[in-house]
Amino acid sequence: MTPRNRSTGPARHDDRRRTFPALQPLAGEDFAASWWGNAWVDALEDTALDRARLVRGRAYASRGHVNAITVTPGRVMAYVHGSRPRPYRTEIRLRTLTDDDWDDFLAAAASRPDHIAALLDKDVPHALAEVADLLPTPGDLIPDCSCPDDGYPCKHAAALCYQTARLLDEDPFVLFLMRGLGEREILAALAHRNATRSAAERSTAATAAPVPTVPAREAVAARTLPVLPPPFPVPLHPGRPPAYPEGPGAAGRGLDSLALDLLATEAAARAHTILATGTDPIAGLTIWQDAIRLAAAHPGSGLTASTRALYRDLAAATGRTPTDLARAVAAWRQGGRAALDVLEKPWDPPAGPFDRARPALAAADFPHFRPWRNHLSTSSLQLRFGRDGLWYGYESDTDREDWWPRGTPDADPVGALTALLGR
Repeated sequence: MTPRNRSTGPARHDDRRRTFPALQPLAGEDFAASWWGNAWVDALEDTALDRARLVRGRAYASRGHVNAITVTPGRVMAYVHGSRPRPYRTEIRLRTLTDDDWDDFLAAAASRPDHIAALLDKDVPHALAEVADLLPTPGDLIPDCSCPDDGYPCKHAAALCYQTARLLDEDPFVLFLMRGLGEREILAALAHRNATRSAAERSTAATAAPVPTVPAREAVAARTLPVLPPPFPVPLHPGRPPAYPEGPGAAGRGLDSLALDLLATEAAARAHTILATGTDPIAGLTIWQDAIRLAAAHPGSGLTASTRALYRDLAAATGRTPTDLARAVAAWRQGGRAALDVLEKPWDPPAGPFDRARPALAAADFPHFRPWRNHLSTSSLQLRFGRDGLWYGYESDTDREDWWPRGTPDADPVGALTALLGR
């Protein structure tokens, strides 16, 4: 089944057609600030056969000669004013991705919470863009214009390309639409994958630990009752309350389905912690820590309407971004308050386990870790030594310094790195 058929609800009519009003004239010379916007400009300029037409096209774009821009799969269209009174109909065409390409992209995005958080924060990770060749390459952009100029591209098409780079800067989902899928389709497909995985995990847990039963006839038979059995072991995870859909008239009755769902989830998680540890998880937490705990107790990564609203509201209430919250949630799920402390507070460890870590890693064929305070790093992997004596794994895209908690903490740095690499 293709990604186009995976939407959990009816497709919106305008999800594959977006029209943007004419952009204001540009004071500076930079049409793009994001790396993907600059990649779009580079593809245009590397394709051009006449640099002079690019210069004139850039001037047209800067002066606001490009009217409203319409984006559909495989096409960007606008009317561009030139030297004549009547504007020219100008198009840029590019290849749409295949179903297999989209499958690869969605699988890569759903597999990592930092990729999902980046997309929701209107950012495109380098590694994710490379999965399905989202960015155009020289020769991938095909211009077409109703003007008599036979340049490749003409100045009107060049102006449209430069203005399109400004749109990509503001919303990378415009690029995804050009390649074939709208924003709602992508988010729905990711949410569907997330829900399918969660359902499979619940099904596996249910079949692995069936609840003991007793026949009714045996239960009511006259006999001496045995000694009560020991209590059931504490479950590994708190239960998931049922969904509470918002029905007609709910708002008028003062019912908030998201708040009710969050309250039930919070009660289950808190009760589970008290049952398992005898301590209240809320005691002693700061407002920021409690917001992280609330988000971590709510299943998902901010893809559905309810969880996206939860992440957005908690981040806004604490003065942070949704990406900050998602990163802190990943640390909390890695090891609770101790792991959050490792994420947020670098420190200078005493001599001993930290000093012995680099020789141990080198002996295990990991010789290239460089130290800084309690961190040992390569270009894409990192180990952080916690005050609890455990090593915590982190991962980033190469040379991006965008570290996300991954793996399971371990007292042995080689063990923590092995868990991080999945060996």
